[in-house]
Amino acid sequence: MATPHHPRRGSKAYYPRVRAKKQQGSIRSWPEITEKVKIQAFAGFKVGMTHVEMVDYRQHSVTAGQNLMSAVTIIEIPPLSVVALRLYDETLDGLKVVHEEWAKTLKPELMNRIPSRKESVINDFSGSFSDVRILVHTNPQLVSGIPTKTPDIFEIRIGGESNDEKLNYARSKLGTDLAFTDFSKAGEFVDVIAVTKGKGFTGHVKRFGVKLLPRKNRKHRRMIGTLGPWHPDWVRNTVPQAGQKGYQQRTVHNIRILKYGTKEEANVVNVKGGHLGYGLVRNDFILVHGSIPGPSKRLIKLREPARAKVQAVKEINLPYISIESKQGD
Repeated sequence: MATPHHPRRGSKAYYPRVRAKKQQGSIRSWPEITEKVKIQAFAGFKVGMTHVEMVDYRQHSVTAGQNLMSAVTIIEIPPLSVVALRLYDETLDGLKVVHEEWAKTLKPELMNRIPSRKESVINDFSGSFSDVRILVHTNPQLVSGIPTKTPDIFEIRIGGESNDEKLNYARSKLGTDLAFTDFSKAGEFVDVIAVTKGKGFTGHVKRFGVKLLPRKNRKHRRMIGTLGPWHPDWVRNTVPQAGQKGYQQRTVHNIRILKYGTKEEANVVNVKGGHLGYGLVRNDFILVHGSIPGPSKRLIKLREPARAKVQAVKEINLPYISIESKQGD
C-alpha cells in the first residue's frame, strides 16, 4: 500500500512563535537604491478597510481596462519630524555609529519619550562613513483615533549613490517635517512591516490547524495524538503544541499604493459614523491594495520594496470609494 500524503500542519516559516518585543515593527534590512537621494521608509497608522471600484491597470490581465471591485486598506500618514541624524561605518562587528547630530529645537511632546539628551555635536565631521540615517518621530497628537500622544522614535535610512549627497540631504531635513511625498507616490510598490493582531495563548488546533481526534477519543479531541517518536528521546520543535498565537512581526512585500490624498480630501475615505475602533481620518492618507497585518490604530511602517520591482503605474482610476458604514445591519 502506498504511503498516504500527509503534509505538516502549520508553517515553519517563522520560529519560534513568540510575542514581539515591541508594538511597532523593526526594519531589519534596507534595499540599495541608486536613484535620487531620498528617504527609504515612512510610517502611518492603520485605520481600517473598505472597498473600491477600480479600473484594472494590469495590461496583460484578462480584465484589463474593466471595472473591478477590490478591498483596500486605509492608512493615515501624518508628517514625521526629523530630530537627529546618524552616520554609520562598516566594521568587523557590523555597523557602528561614528557621528550623531541633533536638531537644535525639539517638540514638547518628545520630552515624554526622551526627558534628557546630550548637546548636539559639531557639524565638521571629517571621518569615514558608509551609511546615513535619520532619527524621526511620529506625531500622534495630530491623530484623533490614537489614544496615546507619546511619539514613537525610529530610524530611516537615506538612499542614494553618493555618501556626501546623502549627508547633505539629511542635514537639510534636520529639524523639519517629512511628508509622504518625500518617500513614495500613488502607483508605486512598498513593503509593509507591522506586528500582527495578538490572539494570546491558544491550543494545538487553532495555532496549527491540526485535525480533531476521533469522537470516541478517551479524554480530549482538540489535542495531538502523539508528541513524536521514542527516539530521539526529546520532544522536537516540529511537533505542534499550544502557545502564543499572533502579535508577531510580519513583512508583506510589494503592496501597491492605489491613492494618496491630503487632509483636505479626508472626507473621501471617512465612512458614515467613523471607522470602527478608530474614528475619522483628519490627516493625509493612502489607500493600499488588499489587507495588511495588525489591528486598527497600530503603527505601520512602509519601506522601499526589497524584492524585484514591478513597473510603477502612472495613474490608477478609482471611480468609486465606499464610505458606507461598516457597523453592519
